[in-house]
Amino acid sequence: RPGQDVTAAARSNGSEPAGDRPFDVLLCDLDGVLRVWDPKLWPPIEQRHGLRPGAIYSTAFQAELLLPPVLGQISDEQWRLAVARELAGEYGIETAAAALADWAAPTGRVEPAAFALVQQVRAAGIRTVLVTNATSRLDRDLAALGLDDAVDAVVNSSRIGVVKPDREIYLHAAEIGGAEPQRCLFIDDTPANVVGAEAVGMTALLYTGPDMLPVVATTLGLDLAG
Repeated sequence: RPGQDVTAAARSNGSEPAGDRPFDVLLCDLDGVLRVWDPKLWPPIEQRHGLRPGAIYSTAFQAELLLPPVLGQISDEQWRLAVARELAGEYGIETAAAALADWAAPTGRVEPAAFALVQQVRAAGIRTVLVTNATSRLDRDLAALGLDDAVDAVVNSSRIGVVKPDREIYLHAAEIGGAEPQRCLFIDDTPANVVGAEAVGMTALLYTGPDMLPVVATTLGLDLAG
């Protein structure tokens, strides 16, 4: 198994059993579920620095550049430097580095309805674990967003060296949550990650937006109307 996040494990210890409910743990993705991004943020940054539209995204999210930081092999800062160097041939290193600094500054925003549901789930005694493919800046972002204490535990791919949809990240998350995979409900906005969770025996829902939240609540056996 990947190395256990001791802090996360400690935060999930001592929870009460879920009784007759179908699940003991909610495993929740971050980006696209609890955190959302405004796509209008990026074009002005590229325009201001003279980059072609989409230049940063198409470069930064190439697998060969993205995998090292989300696997914890390099830091978030080293990733951004690698992206700047990739863009330097076309724009020069100073321009590329300045553009990457502006691109990395936002932290997104919390989706209020998803945040409210997570808090209601916790209040009902169901443990909540954030499971995300993220870089070394995750803790900083969660603190900035006020999400650092929003869940019982956090599983960050860059801390354990495994990314979704590898089966080990789901097994690790279930262990952190203190439940068997069959007692975990997983939600994510990426189809491949949902398939990965199902492959280890979890019930998984493809999250398509806040309209899905009542479905999540019902699946967890909660009646939030009252």
